[in-house]
Amino acid sequence: MSSPQVNKSRRTLLITLAVFILPVVLAKLALEQHWFNYGVTNHGQLAEQELTLTDLGVDPTALKEQWLILYRLPANCQQLCEKTLLSLNNTYTLLGKELPRVTPIVLYEKSLAERQLSHLRHAKWQQLSLPEQANEHIESNQVVIVDPLGNVVMSYQGPKEKAGLVSFDKAILADMKKLLKYSRIG
Repeated sequence: MSSPQVNKSRRTLLITLAVFILPVVLAKLALEQHWFNYGVTNHGQLAEQELTLTDLGVDPTALKEQWLILYRLPANCQQLCEKTLLSLNNTYTLLGKELPRVTPIVLYEKSLAERQLSHLRHAKWQQLSLPEQANEHIESNQVVIVDPLGNVVMSYQGPKEKAGLVSFDKAILADMKKLLKYSRIG
């Protein structure tokens, strides 16, 4: 064989190998180097360990096997806390036709003041005194989503400033709608 034919054959072989090997190498690098989002669509923090209502010290029999939005009020509920209550109430209302499947609950250390109660406009809101066991698992100003079987599914840390309320509400609403859409229970 002459030298130009050998060079042409080698070039063709290299191009063919590159066409098949290069995508595999790039895919491997993309996975290892985290070059893309893995398709995570939830906004809240998924529960990493098994946690139930009983673990939190809440009686599950009194809650009619529904989806729950638990909000732990800070010990001293100031203006941001009140705005969070109001925005959670609005988020709950935005669930629309799914409202009967969800029960919002406020866990409090001190009784709610009349001003705070005025932010809970929907009649379905329940108020529970914060059980001692819940102190270990739920932080102050945290929202927890519980499925109808009594398992904690997701949690959201409340906003640190007023500007974070909108994204906080959107995150909870998006996740709740998705959970309710795909759930056949509750």
